[in-house]
Amino acid sequence: MKKYDVTGIGNALVDIEFKVKDQFFADNGVEKGLMTLVDEERQNALMSVIDTEQAKKQCGGSAGNTVIAISQFGGKSYYSCRVANDELGHFYLNDMKDAGVSHNLNESSLAEGITGKCLVMVTEDAERTMNTFLGITQTYSTGDVDESAIKDSQYLYIEGYLITSENGKQAMKHAKKIAEENGVKVALTFSDPAMVKYFRDPMTEVIGASVDLLFANEEEAMIFTGKDNLLEAREELKKVAKHFVITQGKNGAMIFDGDTFIDIEPYATTAIDSNGAGDMFAGAFMYGITNGHSYASSGKLASMASSKIVSQFGPRLQWHEAKDILARLNP
Repeated sequence: MKKYDVTGIGNALVDIEFKVKDQFFADNGVEKGLMTLVDEERQNALMSVIDTEQAKKQCGGSAGNTVIAISQFGGKSYYSCRVANDELGHFYLNDMKDAGVSHNLNESSLAEGITGKCLVMVTEDAERTMNTFLGITQTYSTGDVDESAIKDSQYLYIEGYLITSENGKQAMKHAKKIAEENGVKVALTFSDPAMVKYFRDPMTEVIGASVDLLFANEEEAMIFTGKDNLLEAREELKKVAKHFVITQGKNGAMIFDGDTFIDIEPYATTAIDSNGAGDMFAGAFMYGITNGHSYASSGKLASMASSKIVSQFGPRLQWHEAKDILARLNP
């Protein structure tokens, strides 16, 4: 019996989420729909023209959102990350603690620096646009990888955003090697179309011969495989992943369980904010497969959870909402 269902590695970012009109992007030179890395000066300039009083603040990062979801459904998760000894760093640590996620952070020995922040701009069409200042998480390296936590987990979950730095890439490879040497399964998420568009070669290097489980959306799957349709892309993904999930937004998802494809139906919802939908899908799905559910049942749970997330503002469920979704899955 392993101590953790999933150990995640990824960027630790405090998400500051707010609503904007499309004109905001034109006025401030922001490219809509993408995650863009920015420096602190640029991020502060954007923050100076938004109503931060109306913004929603909580700890995040792609893999951070996923391990929190696992915990909320009743799973056991661990997060290996990096924050600074500043106000937001302590906020992050306490928020993780409240979410029931174990972690490698020690309040008395946080490094000097600036904790990373992600400005999440949500428009009326529910699309999320992110401008991210990585801060100290940009220095995440092999030394931040908790080997004992990985060894004591069913799965290692690797966030694709780490690929943007050489030290992040080396940490991804190091963690994957530890997992493979100790019989721990490896899951990886592409995280964002930009990660496979601009970092395809290093991402391929991290994947190596294969991963046990891959998460991608339709656009990421086609960019990575170089195919212009999903049927061809999914066949190509079999070469690098033993199992995979392709999320399809309002059309649900497609799961390859190692033998067959499983279509996951969407749940009717009114989308107001897509931020965190993919992270939630991964978290609910990984909770399912590490706690006795089939791939089909886990996919259904993930679809229910992500449909709930897009119907509200913010990337996280309330605790009672996670319990309600589980009750719907197992009436």
